[in-house]
Amino acid sequence: MAKTESPYRCEECGWTTLKWVGRCGECQAWGTVIEVGAPTSASRQAVAVVPSAERIAKPITEHSGNESGHVPTGVGEFDRVLGGGIVPGAVILLSGEPGVGKSTLLLDVAAKAAQGGKKVLYVSAEESAGQVYLRASRTNGLDDNLFLANETDLGGVLGHIDQMRPELMIVDSIQTVSSGVLESSAGGVAQVREVAATLIRVAKNSHLPIILVGHVTKDGQVAGPRTLEHLVDVVCHFEGDRQTSLRFVRALKNRFGPTDEVGCFEMSGEGILEVPDPSSLFRSHTTKAVSGTCTTIALEGRRALPVEIQALVVPSTAAQPRRVVNGVESSRVAMILAVLERRAGLPVSSADVYVSTVGGIKVYEPATDLAIALAIASATKDIPLSQEMAAIGEISLAGEIRAVTQAPQRASEASRLGFTSVLDHTTPSIHEAITRAFSGSPKKQKEPTF
Repeated sequence: MAKTESPYRCEECGWTTLKWVGRCGECQAWGTVIEVGAPTSASRQAVAVVPSAERIAKPITEHSGNESGHVPTGVGEFDRVLGGGIVPGAVILLSGEPGVGKSTLLLDVAAKAAQGGKKVLYVSAEESAGQVYLRASRTNGLDDNLFLANETDLGGVLGHIDQMRPELMIVDSIQTVSSGVLESSAGGVAQVREVAATLIRVAKNSHLPIILVGHVTKDGQVAGPRTLEHLVDVVCHFEGDRQTSLRFVRALKNRFGPTDEVGCFEMSGEGILEVPDPSSLFRSHTTKAVSGTCTTIALEGRRALPVEIQALVVPSTAAQPRRVVNGVESSRVAMILAVLERRAGLPVSSADVYVSTVGGIKVYEPATDLAIALAIASATKDIPLSQEMAAIGEISLAGEIRAVTQAPQRASEASRLGFTSVLDHTTPSIHEAITRAFSGSPKKQKEPTF
């Protein structure tokens, strides 16, 4: 009997099946399974082509790096993430949750570049020109060098580029632009790949920097084929909580700069504002010492930020005490509670424990362990800690305090902000750390017992 061939194959991973399915059974990607019965153009043998004079291979020493310098956009926090600015010919992909402010941020970038004398083309494929104009007028982003086009066809976008010759182009968004060469609808795997490949080719040939807005799935991944992230030069993610006005831009991939920088922004009625020094956003401004609070120095990329940890411990009336956390990792809080119960003798197993950060920031690094433990201990004993003390350190299951990464930078930032003492790994155990923290309390009621 002749061997039966699989007529359908996944474009992403090559998984084959006898019938069409909407989701690949191997890589779990949607819309990537296509019929492969008919031969495609890719199956033909490639023919050698003589390169032109400007494309002929030359020694690397004869090439110049002047064309690859960073050009500032005028938005300092965005330039920080990109490594100093936008490189000519670079293609940047900015992703984020719906409504987080991607279009507002890029409209501000376009306006600042236009006000700096550059010709900017903003292609809006999701909103009408009137909607974009209303946002630009509200955020003071109107300028004669900023050109707006409402276009969803790739051919029309290329026509605008040939006619205007812009110095910066923004496409909002890549999933809503379609090519007439393909019959599939906009947003599909084939369409996103075709549109992205065409725009990248135009960017490289004309040294035109292009910023693409990308949608995300419910898992937070960039929608469309995974190859989209491989094709572009920079992948940035715009994140933030809708309940707070704080927004962060992180670089997940950057061919021209670091990937550990973070840009901080704040959403307001006048648009998106830069926060060059967010040291006061994550701390309470009360002058009265309150039990259950402790400040730590967290790292967001290369930036050291003071974050206040607040804890509340109350007697539980339920058979199963509650553990409620906000902004910190619940598993780490559970581990710290076990260490405090076993190594420090604090009676927290039968109490309701609430732990939260100030300002809505999320910190998940182990360096915040000591601050969480001291805040819980302060809430349990109802003894306030000194407001001039910061805590940095990781707590092990044995109750010892371990050193954390970039400890000198954290200590330097704490000193700059006015903290006179820092509890860190030089204190050997959590028991001794709690004793030292309470010995410097502003309103010490009684000596803690363990």
